[in-house]
Amino acid sequence: AFMQASWDVEEVQAEGIQYLASFVEDKTAFPYLLTCTEVITLAMKVHTDSLDLQVEGCTLLLEILSQALKQGVMMALDESVASCLLHTVRKHSENEEFLSMLCTLLMMVSASEVAAENLRKVGIIPDLLSILRRFLHNDKICFSCCAVLWSLAVSEDNADQAVLASALPVTSAVLQEHLHNGVVAESACSALWALALQGCLADSDYEPTAALLLDALRMNPERARLVQNGCLALASLVRLSETAALAILLDSKGSGTELIKEEYHLHSHQPGVAEALCLLVNEMVQYDDVMLNMRSQKMEKLLSEIKLQFPFS
Repeated sequence: AFMQASWDVEEVQAEGIQYLASFVEDKTAFPYLLTCTEVITLAMKVHTDSLDLQVEGCTLLLEILSQALKQGVMMALDESVASCLLHTVRKHSENEEFLSMLCTLLMMVSASEVAAENLRKVGIIPDLLSILRRFLHNDKICFSCCAVLWSLAVSEDNADQAVLASALPVTSAVLQEHLHNGVVAESACSALWALALQGCLADSDYEPTAALLLDALRMNPERARLVQNGCLALASLVRLSETAALAILLDSKGSGTELIKEEYHLHSHQPGVAEALCLLVNEMVQYDDVMLNMRSQKMEKLLSEIKLQFPFS
């Protein structure tokens, strides 16, 4: 009520945010803090010119969301909060340090399906893409933005086909730039998988995207989640086009089938990886020429091994 009585007074809003922040460590106050997210974001929207207030508000929201996630509480922030956050993103789109914090916040918010849907409704995707283009070198921003893209693109009833199609070159550029950074590469692979699921690729995209995903698998063979999501992304590409399947077989850096075998042997006790590899192989053998090639590569032997390892899956 103290904050709501004086929206236009920056000092009141700053004091209010600082007062709320003093309760972050108090477990009993947590349920009340959860109800304050709208007040905090609105204060940020009204005073977007004050960077200090933006930083303090964003820090407090991060604290509240972190606590919520630890306690298994999913915060489904509504459209008005999503709109306030977008307003803040646009106002401070040049400030790399603050954006890094804000993109982490967006990533945490988008873990909730309802909040992700609200961010999509207010039109945040083009802003995310422009942030990625501007700060392609920043691993933290790239990691967060790709994670948000994944959350926004993966929803079933996606009406943003044209907008999402424009995300492909940017997401590919992120993966290319951060191939050696497993954390960012993993996030970019997930985003590419979501874009492939939504059918956001043109004919000319299948080969280069497949080659890029294979590079990510080669560079980060030990990261089970990256291997899993990379294979699921490849499977989605292969489902759409034989060109992708041939690109995997005939990759200039080495046989994709050999890579599949190596990845399985590295992660032979990970059911998620085995499942993703089987899905990829299953999509590839839908094409006669590809199936003949895979037979000659003794792929059946690998599948028998997987069946023995996971007899009940």
